[in-house]
Amino acid sequence: MIYTITVNPSIDYVVQLPQMTLGSVNRLAHTAKLPGGKGINVSQILKDLDQPNKALGFIGGFTGTFISDALKAKGLDCHFTPIADDTRINVKIHAEEETELNGAGPDITAKEIEAFYTELANLTPNDVVVMSGSLAPSLPDSFYYDIIQKVEAAGANFVIDTTGEALKKTLPSHPLVVKPNNHELANYYHTTFNSQADIIAAGQRMLAEGAQHVLISMAGDGGLLITKDAVYFSPAPKGQVINSVGAGDSMIGGFVGTFAKTHDAVESFRYGLACGSATAFSEDIATRAKIDEILPLINIEKLAH
Repeated sequence: MIYTITVNPSIDYVVQLPQMTLGSVNRLAHTAKLPGGKGINVSQILKDLDQPNKALGFIGGFTGTFISDALKAKGLDCHFTPIADDTRINVKIHAEEETELNGAGPDITAKEIEAFYTELANLTPNDVVVMSGSLAPSLPDSFYYDIIQKVEAAGANFVIDTTGEALKKTLPSHPLVVKPNNHELANYYHTTFNSQADIIAAGQRMLAEGAQHVLISMAGDGGLLITKDAVYFSPAPKGQVINSVGAGDSMIGGFVGTFAKTHDAVESFRYGLACGSATAFSEDIATRAKIDEILPLINIEKLAH
């Protein structure tokens, strides 16, 4: 089983208008209310790939009910922990530029945290736990690390989509895959990259520090997969980028879902790239049809490193 964890989900209220003028009344051309959250995005991709998974996290209030109902309507297997406080609302403004107004998140009590942990009580060595997104402010900073201890004790695998010091703490526990983009990777090592070779060297360093696989997204310049045996590169497929939100989550979903079935890192890389690009070329998280359309456009080459 793959478990996705979204501790601070949201309703994403997406509004579109030709231009936005501050201090004036703006008329919206289009609006949409979507269940948001990085782990939720991963779960949607896993479902599209026919990979069983359970979506975990915290939801509360009328906003939490909307999220739960919307995801169940999509066929997701939701096991959210109910909380007393309301789930947050994020506003995504698409005008001349993309602007986001993100809520901080609800208060989560110690009792609610303990109730959440019961969902992870039966982990097995065949399971993967995917942790994505920001922590609600009321959660302890150690929340993800505490989950990793439970994963390790069960002999299971985990993936955590994070950066900086939080990532550094997890590497000795050997995450199944880490997915920095090239800018995050440069910031992580307090350096700048002048070539692809520099990026690869940093990725190999991250592998040596504990990651089982390193995925590096480079936007229009493609992606890299670094394993203990080889380095692989794929140019970015051609297409019009419509929506950058969720593309990284989709990449993780494609990789983890395929790896769970095949244990083939290169094939998992292929699906990860296809899922990430398919979402970037869509208005929302990619559908299976869009993923299948992009998959033949992914060309992977093994580099001499």
